[in-house]
Amino acid sequence: MTENAATATRTADLLVEIFRDVLALPDLTEDTDFYEAGGDSLTAFQITGRLEEILGAEVPVSLVFAYPTPRDLAEVVDADYGRA
Repeated sequence: MTENAATATRTADLLVEIFRDVLALPDLTEDTDFYEAGGDSLTAFQITGRLEEILGAEVPVSLVFAYPTPRDLAEVVDADYGRA
């Protein structure tokens, strides 16, 4: 596994935990779609708020809507903000 792939995996794991907590779905996986899991604008703001605490940078809520799985969002977070 390359370093970039390993970092994305760790970020995806972090996002899975955030999604699980915010959406109250303990079985959620890194490929679970935010919308299909019952996500809405309030939960999207909760997800980005948690990311902002970890990253120390503003994360647009639109990213959750544009990249609705933890795996997809992790790739963008790593590319735009570095390791979460």
